[in-house]
Amino acid sequence: MKNLNYLTIDLESPLADIKMNLEEMTFGNEEFDVIFCNHVLEHVTNDAKALSEIYRVLRTGGYAILQSCIDYNLAKTYEDPAITDPIDREREFWQKDHLRLYGMDYGDRLRKAGFEVEESHFVNELTPEEIDRYKLPADEIIFIGRKL
Repeated sequence: MKNLNYLTIDLESPLADIKMNLEEMTFGNEEFDVIFCNHVLEHVTNDAKALSEIYRVLRTGGYAILQSCIDYNLAKTYEDPAITDPIDREREFWQKDHLRLYGMDYGDRLRKAGFEVEESHFVNELTPEEIDRYKLPADEIIFIGRKL
């Protein structure tokens, strides 16, 4: 959209505007109105540090959409740094490059970083055709973290 200024960051992708570690962002405090972090936190070594950085660079009054793979049957996030084999990671964390599998405590992890958290069930308001069109998981909870 021409009325929006945005940039992308990624640690590895050559498609990103900036190569940067989410755990150690070089941006100043309160630089962004909106942050969209889509399925990244399960890949970073220290997700608490990454969330702290996202909170730091988000302006007061801003919000972050913080999507991750979540096992809705799991009460607590499952992490085991001893699991390093890609086959074992895929079995335990659903993907070979994931470092954890979030559980239903995901919102609490966001709150611990300082966010006011909204757990939106927006997908339930869409028609089956819209869900298919946008390739959304039908039961996905959208986590929105606000910096008040």
